[in-house]
Amino acid sequence: MEQKETKEKVILVGCQTSGDDDLRFHYSMEELEALTETAQGEVLVSVVQKRERRHPATYIGKGKVEELNALVEELEPDIVIFNDELSPSQKRNLATELNARVIDRTQLILDIFAQRARSKEGKLQVELAQLQYILPRLAGQGTALSRLGAGIGTRGPGETKLESDRRHIRRRIDDIKSQLSVIVQHRDRYRERRKKNKAFQVAIVGYTNAGKSTLFNRLSEAESYEENQLFATLDPMTRKLILPSGFFALITDTVGFIQDLPTTLIAAFRSTLEEVKEADLLLHVVDMSNPDYFHHEKTVKRLLDDLEVKDIPQITVYNKRDIQHADFVPTADTPTAFISAFDENDRHSLKEKIEQIVMELMVPYEVAVPSTEGKLLSQLKNETILRGLSFDEDSQLYHCKGFSLQDHQITGQLQNYKSR
Repeated sequence: MEQKETKEKVILVGCQTSGDDDLRFHYSMEELEALTETAQGEVLVSVVQKRERRHPATYIGKGKVEELNALVEELEPDIVIFNDELSPSQKRNLATELNARVIDRTQLILDIFAQRARSKEGKLQVELAQLQYILPRLAGQGTALSRLGAGIGTRGPGETKLESDRRHIRRRIDDIKSQLSVIVQHRDRYRERRKKNKAFQVAIVGYTNAGKSTLFNRLSEAESYEENQLFATLDPMTRKLILPSGFFALITDTVGFIQDLPTTLIAAFRSTLEEVKEADLLLHVVDMSNPDYFHHEKTVKRLLDDLEVKDIPQITVYNKRDIQHADFVPTADTPTAFISAFDENDRHSLKEKIEQIVMELMVPYEVAVPSTEGKLLSQLKNETILRGLSFDEDSQLYHCKGFSLQDHQITGQLQNYKSR
């Protein structure tokens, strides 16, 4: 008999400090709910508190903890999820007070990443981030590691257990780091090869769930996982993209950005975003149906600035045009496209816009190619943007006009066929 997947019951807890504006806080709680659903949790209720600042010991105030405890007794949730990263002591205190498992936003995101990682690299990245998260929080495992201390009468077996756990985790972290550095070297070699072949590279970036994988699949006819969930894609994937003129480019789908991305993850997923630095053109996908689209756009821009990719040309692709939010106003300072990734005409006009930008980065050529040069003629169709092709019966020459990438080997080759 098949086992039905049971969802874990969850209470969400958020603390709005005087620095958070109401709308912003409301959206972050909504996002926490979406993250919980992505992780197969069912939200029973959300508990929020306004405070001057977060309580250093328990995140929310003492009275609110008692209120939360009563809710836990009444609703019997499996987990209580907090909307910020909890310090080791906050987590320890809350776990003692509440009769349910306590996790924070960081752990929730790590859990989703663990479910989503497909490649060996993705899995190692997630494990590394999880271990780096656990390490400073090891001491607070409650009675399992009791009798910890540093004085007479407190040195129990727990101390050695804790130390051996820490040593084991540190060893595993070192092991993962060395495995990852080998993978990064492999990827660098692939990248070098792609550079040598001078393929034009397009990278899709954007906030999580903006529709990047859907667009990637439709533009490249690929098999990337697409789902209306946060963090559907974790591993970068590269496919061939054929533009209207027949020009071949490479297109890469990347991991979704998110505000307040846990610090352990920023470091871990840096390498997956390195693909972005190698791109010749970025497509920044924004979900225009999301009421918080403006902040999503800003979050991505900030992270792109951190990656130092300011000089790479960009198209802001406002996606989900068919369900556009009533208050939507475009704010991009780059060329823009308004599309629905499912609409073929929209995708075609986006490809034309990409081609237009590619052309601006190229140099024009005009050549006469003998009809015997079949290989060169097919290269012109795929590796340059061909804008004119005519055959002269008398001279048996093809007259070709178009644009090619300046540092592509074909541009050097064409010097021998310049039109007289």
